[in-house]
Amino acid sequence: MEAVTDIQPSPDEAEPQRPARAGRPPSVRRSLGSIVLGFESVVMFLAALVAFGLKALPALPALGGGALLCVALVAGAGLLRFRWGYAFGWVLQAAIIASAFLVPVMWIVGVLFVGLWTYCMVVGSRIDREKAAAAAVQP
Repeated sequence: MEAVTDIQPSPDEAEPQRPARAGRPPSVRRSLGSIVLGFESVVMFLAALVAFGLKALPALPALGGGALLCVALVAGAGLLRFRWGYAFGWVLQAAIIASAFLVPVMWIVGVLFVGLWTYCMVVGSRIDREKAAAAAVQP
């Protein structure tokens, strides 16, 4: 029996290295938007439970609609890689505001999240522009 002294795979056995992605550089706007949408999905899940618990809606619309909105928010975070994903994020913000017609306390939650989303979109875009300008200046 041979003793194994080298635990590194040979170059033939090693997995091929992925080439570096030659796309757009990472976007601060996209990162911040994904964070907001992910956090909103958790809050909207809890809001759906509140709507059901307060009997504001029957079980199927409260829990089913809440689950659908949570899935849409998580999907929206992934769709921010596309330009139209940001428009989808704004539509989701409008849906959260619209939920206030069913559970009035959602006005507060909706306004806070729309403010947070707006802030992240404005500041993220500004940081991305500044990063692009700095990268253009460097040789």
